[in-house]
Amino acid sequence: MGRIHRLPDDLANQIAAGEVVERPASVVKELVENALDSGATRVKVELEQGGVALVRVSDDGAGMAADDAVLALERHATSKIDRKEDLFALRTFGFRGEALPSIASVSRLRLLTRARGAAEGTEVVVEGGGAPRVKPAGAAEGTTVEVRDFFFNVPARRKFLKSTGTESAHVSEAMLLAALARPDVSFFLVRDGRAAREWLRVPTRRERVAQTIDGERLETCLGERGPLKIEAHLSAPERARAGAVGLHLLVNGRPVRDRPLARAVAQAYGSVLEPGRYPVGAVYVDLPPDQVDVNVHPQKAEVRFADGRALFDAVTRELHAALARAFNLPALGTGRPWSFARPARDASEPAEPVTTRFVPERDADSPGGDPWELAPPSEDPSTQKSLAERTTLTSLADIQVGRPGDGQASKALFEGAGFYASLEFLAQVRGTFLVCSGSDGLYVLDQHAAAERVTFDRLRRAFEARAMSTQRLLIADVVELLPAEVTILEEHAVEVAALGVELRAVGPNAVAVHAVPTLLIRGRPERIVRDLVAELGRTATRPFGDAADMVLATMACHGSIRAGDALSREEAVALLRALDHIDFAGHCPHGRPVVTRIGYDELERRVGR
Repeated sequence: MGRIHRLPDDLANQIAAGEVVERPASVVKELVENALDSGATRVKVELEQGGVALVRVSDDGAGMAADDAVLALERHATSKIDRKEDLFALRTFGFRGEALPSIASVSRLRLLTRARGAAEGTEVVVEGGGAPRVKPAGAAEGTTVEVRDFFFNVPARRKFLKSTGTESAHVSEAMLLAALARPDVSFFLVRDGRAAREWLRVPTRRERVAQTIDGERLETCLGERGPLKIEAHLSAPERARAGAVGLHLLVNGRPVRDRPLARAVAQAYGSVLEPGRYPVGAVYVDLPPDQVDVNVHPQKAEVRFADGRALFDAVTRELHAALARAFNLPALGTGRPWSFARPARDASEPAEPVTTRFVPERDADSPGGDPWELAPPSEDPSTQKSLAERTTLTSLADIQVGRPGDGQASKALFEGAGFYASLEFLAQVRGTFLVCSGSDGLYVLDQHAAAERVTFDRLRRAFEARAMSTQRLLIADVVELLPAEVTILEEHAVEVAALGVELRAVGPNAVAVHAVPTLLIRGRPERIVRDLVAELGRTATRPFGDAADMVLATMACHGSIRAGDALSREEAVALLRALDHIDFAGHCPHGRPVVTRIGYDELERRVGR
């Protein structure tokens, strides 16, 4: 007698249920997706005891005839696809034909449905995967599925369910993802007889994201590369969280979990977002269906891309270009007074291997530029102190500004001045803060964060062009390190040289620093090398191109104006002007806000005017 035999249908369904249905939120996800595939414009989910006692999903979709209602409860029965080629042109959430029979095998399921225009509805009842009981019934057009006593016949699975609050939270998350996927549909969530959440239909994805992620300042970023389209609504760097729980990813309208894609989004922020931290928001990626395989996960929660590396690179680059403009200013009170649009700098344009020298007697508006005059690097060690006293500030073309969202050609504010240059410098406070007056309030800048941002931008341009200007040290500075750290520096010798740091190993436990970037001459060589080693050690999780940003950010921190440094009016004005012409000007390279605003209306309220 053979030992191999066919599994009974009820056992096979329970095995399938273990992959598809693991908690009440899985039931909600599958039933809501079926409702959306049926053309529903309104979906209501009702829970009792977190969904363990009852999950009821009602929709106003197309409904089903009696024969289809019975057939829908059989495994691999679906209306979504007919042939294998359809798998590569999916426009629906479901396609496997496993959800309903899997759910019915581990619960007491009741399906009530009526097709549009039909005279009567159909009721189908299945308990624990048994034979269906079918009868005519009165019903509204659409479908209602009730799932009671979840895992009643699989007690080993039921005991692993969490508390009512935890299961309810997972259901809320499943509903939120469905709402993000379909902004044109209204969703309602009722828990134990009380309305818990609702997401009313809205015309755009932007409005849906604002509706679902309340209390966050989200910037809209749009990008397109070939057939790839990206729409992202993301938070400021300072609102980032450890882990990607607040970042929602949708591919062709399908919510997915994809770590590489989440990392691509985080890396679009460059150095302002530390490794391991992710922004809050939603990212929609749309591409041809034949470029993505959704048939790689039982719950359809993961996808595989035809060319993942190219996709992730495109996402990072397109989002970076948009985010750099979006976060030129941090959150300023109730909203940003202006939106900025300036011509993108040509990445192939060589960075000037120069440093800066302050010339206070030169008029900022006179021919030749602003008070931060470009000057060739000095090889004379005696000039190092004067060069070290000031950070690098660069003045580029005037910036154009316009009202946010007007879609028209922007016009100059204050005759071509950028936002920061339009501020009137009032005073330096405690050697740390620059207080300025704007048209709508007082603006307080952290001088170190602002100078650090400018220095980082200049270092990054020089690094990209491989034109980093260096300053040789009169006497080499010997830095003692661990043997492993010396090895790291030797392995990355080419990258270290490109960063403008010239060093040589002197034995197994030390390196001699012979030159540092001219822009960082005020920093201590030992500190620069130790920070360099620390950042290079992280390149196992980040490509060097991304890790370089972190290295440059740390280097910029040590080579910039610091708290306690006195600034003249001319120097403060030059710093403001420089901020207008760089990316992410509202944040230092490590993501800390550069400026905050106190509105005049707030001041008047506080003094009782």
